[in-house]
Amino acid sequence: MGDETPLWLFGDQLGRHFHATPENRGREVLLIESEAALARRPFHRQKLHLVLSAMRHLAGELGDRATLVRARTYREGLARFGRPVVVHEPGSHAAERLVAGLIEEGRVEAELPTPGFIRSRRDFAAWADGRGRLVMEDFYRDQRRRFAILVEPDGDPVGGTWNLDRDNREPPPHRAALGVPRAYRPREDEVDRGVRDDLDRLLRAGRIRPVGVDGPRLFAATHDEARRALRRFLTTRLASFGPHQDAMLAGDWTMSHALLSAPLNLGLLDPLAVVREAEARLRSGEAPLNSVEGFVRQILGWREWIWHLYWYLGPSYLGRNALDARTPLPDWWRRLDPSRVSARCLRTALAGVRDRAYAHHIQRLMVLGNFALQRGFAPRALTEWFATAFVDGHPWVMPANVIGMSQYADGGVAATKPYAAGGAYINAMSDYCRDCRYDPRIRLGPDACPFTAGYWAWLDRNATRLAGNRRMSRPLSGLRRLADREAVVEQEEHRRRY
Repeated sequence: MGDETPLWLFGDQLGRHFHATPENRGREVLLIESEAALARRPFHRQKLHLVLSAMRHLAGELGDRATLVRARTYREGLARFGRPVVVHEPGSHAAERLVAGLIEEGRVEAELPTPGFIRSRRDFAAWADGRGRLVMEDFYRDQRRRFAILVEPDGDPVGGTWNLDRDNREPPPHRAALGVPRAYRPREDEVDRGVRDDLDRLLRAGRIRPVGVDGPRLFAATHDEARRALRRFLTTRLASFGPHQDAMLAGDWTMSHALLSAPLNLGLLDPLAVVREAEARLRSGEAPLNSVEGFVRQILGWREWIWHLYWYLGPSYLGRNALDARTPLPDWWRRLDPSRVSARCLRTALAGVRDRAYAHHIQRLMVLGNFALQRGFAPRALTEWFATAFVDGHPWVMPANVIGMSQYADGGVAATKPYAAGGAYINAMSDYCRDCRYDPRIRLGPDACPFTAGYWAWLDRNATRLAGNRRMSRPLSGLRRLADREAVVEQEEHRRRY
């Protein structure tokens, strides 16, 4: 293998830390648009647009250095290219199997380590092997020390505390919007118009079956756009990010969130560089520690954690179902049809996915995920839905997020307790309940909140399975004291079928 061997980049490996490093700078770059990959799942229309736009923009930026092949499959694209390539570690088990087969066939000369993550898979395995329990907080602290992020020279955390999550749980203000400067918004160009025309053609021909609505591209698709989005967040929004990061407002879908998960997961931003730039804003006094630490934890901690769990736990993790949840996803959920939903919080979150292929992390966890958990949606199908309906969804992103944290289907690998909550939590952390037809205080009758009643019915259904979890002892004790337990369970057994 030499530097002259072309570098094949998948559609989530598009940043300069993939193709402009000293070892890769001289290589020709191959990009393959696989129609089979676009058609394999019911992806959100805006997700398909973003990935194709990003690939085509990169091909244009690289000019003669890049070859963009449009083919039926990746194999066909490689055959038409006609030369062996090297490739970075891909982002799914299926792609890894494909690459392994191509190496055996001689079409791929080597698989290079991915620069898309801060820690190597080998290093994570060395850290994880032999541990009785994998705990994200332990990993996060090790990350901070290893890469000298937000630590003092003696290795202690800046400010004396590793995790400031308790400072970042404020409810939303009593107004329609948070009132911070707007997030970066890219401008579409001729490349985007070409992508839209091609997707329209494939849709008319019945060759793709996307969900959601088309719309203006909302997320960065190029290196320069991603850098502008990052700078806008660090300069105008990072300082206010922390306190309300767990809050929700029906009229403010962005709040102070970074909206960088899509460009990060397309490989347009180097995650360690992003973390260091956020840390620099603390050092310069432009942002407080609680906001910076909360943002750093999302990237250096959680994002890295779920990537490594995907590989460390292997493909069998997708089959975990500790709570024996087997309800098929409803058609209205799959089709992103909020008109079928009365609860304002769920309707708002689902409409956001339909309109933008996006919902922020608390909407995903405590509204969409919480509803799915309470109704026993099959975790594997739900994981696929999150991976395909969200603009930042990729095969590695959702298993630990959904099967682990959201649905507790792994029995406690990614989270120490289920993230189940009734309407009281949503009422405290949002403005959704103010104009909702349901009352979060009521669990029986036509005005019963589906989250409040659904919580108790879910707890009843899983009481035996959760009995050994010490963090669930208080909720289970409350369930035993519930005077109308049987009536709530019967009501929700009927309602969970819709």
